[in-house]
Amino acid sequence: MKYISTRGNAPAKTFTEILLGGLAPDGGLYLPERYPQVTREELDAWRSLSYADLAFEVLSKFATDIPANDLRAIVHKTYTAEVYSNGRADSDATQITPLRKLSDGVFIQELSNGPTLAFKDMAMQLLGNLFEYALAKQHEELNILGATSGDTGSAAEYAMRGKRGIRVFMLSPEGKMSSFQRAQMYSLQDPNIFNIAIHGFFDDAQDMVKAVSNDHAYKAAHKIGTVNSINCGRVSAQIVYYFKGYFAATKSNDEQVAFSVPSGNFGNICAGHIARMMGLPIGQLILATNENDVLDEFFRTGVYRPRDTKHTYETSSPSMDISKASNFERFMFDLVGRDGAKVREFWSKVDKGGSFDIKGTDYWHALPKFDFASGKSTHEDRLKTIREMWEEYGVMVDTHTADGLKVGLEQRRPSLPLICLETALPAKFAETLREALGREPERPVALEGIEDLPQRCEVMEADVAKLKAFISANVAG
Repeated sequence: MKYISTRGNAPAKTFTEILLGGLAPDGGLYLPERYPQVTREELDAWRSLSYADLAFEVLSKFATDIPANDLRAIVHKTYTAEVYSNGRADSDATQITPLRKLSDGVFIQELSNGPTLAFKDMAMQLLGNLFEYALAKQHEELNILGATSGDTGSAAEYAMRGKRGIRVFMLSPEGKMSSFQRAQMYSLQDPNIFNIAIHGFFDDAQDMVKAVSNDHAYKAAHKIGTVNSINCGRVSAQIVYYFKGYFAATKSNDEQVAFSVPSGNFGNICAGHIARMMGLPIGQLILATNENDVLDEFFRTGVYRPRDTKHTYETSSPSMDISKASNFERFMFDLVGRDGAKVREFWSKVDKGGSFDIKGTDYWHALPKFDFASGKSTHEDRLKTIREMWEEYGVMVDTHTADGLKVGLEQRRPSLPLICLETALPAKFAETLREALGREPERPVALEGIEDLPQRCEVMEADVAKLKAFISANVAG
């Protein structure tokens, strides 16, 4: 399996090469040169597998340059009940991503039982082990540069802390995350972890990561890699839980389901898109946004119009406060028939702060075959959904999962079981949970009082030159 760039001007690479490399040299994102296909016989055989065994089968189709025995050992090291239990001893812990039934045909897939209480742990724990494996093979080091709106950063840092040959430089928007999210990241004292708070929004931090990645000489000299969802290895790992959720919600591979996905950077739902392209019977992919509804606008109108930071809202689902969705480029590559020149044309406008419009084109007419629906949720919507989930089912959900439930229940086709992908545990967003329910959300005992721990973080202007100087000084040190 080789990987190609969405912009069509970069050499094809292996899984291990794109795992450590991040952005393609032409500024595009890597995707498999063709999506591996899953047969009916494979679906039947996979239905009863454990999460680790299922991960091996799925990832074997992507990581074809990693020997099977090595890959099997890595996934079994990663996906254990101990890592994904939050201290629970019930049978659900062994399922890794159990379904929680709300009503007939409506489920939440629990993805937040990892060490940082967010779905990002599902892929990031695997990436940490894959990085360590690949770097040891090559006798190399890697300096990971990433941007986070809240959950990617802590998941990456907890996965990489103490890993040999790896440093993490994680950018976040200053003051824009919840106090719990900040504490999870900034309280880490590991010498290979560097937190950098940027004056601005997530999009500013993401732009800085891309600017450094596009400086090919600097990137090579400083061995820069990424863990954001621009890393195709991470998206590949996320595909696994779509298969697991589908099997848990159905009795037969003749059935279809709908997945509702809270969406900011389009990485999570991009994994669902790829799973569907592989042959998983997904009848509907429902994209839920918050007030930053750029993606919803595209699926409703055909216009992709990213906003600048002055027009990006701070909301109570802050991990989705994103107006330039990096992974959307991957979907557009498929929508335009994998025409790299067309993607370059579109993103030449986006990269200059502009927009593009496909309404009335062949691409607009092709859009329905990808089975997307979309919708928007506001602060009042999520408060209402949180209350309803608690009062009707005794289930406490975080703000982003509430967005997914609200939009999913509105947009689902009634004939399809609905699986809402959980984003995080409510403890990460206690302020809004208190507003909605008048009570504190539960949190794992090990994380009690985390906000009171000493924190360390470098505060910086959104200046690429200053960021490079900071990385250079700490790599040299």
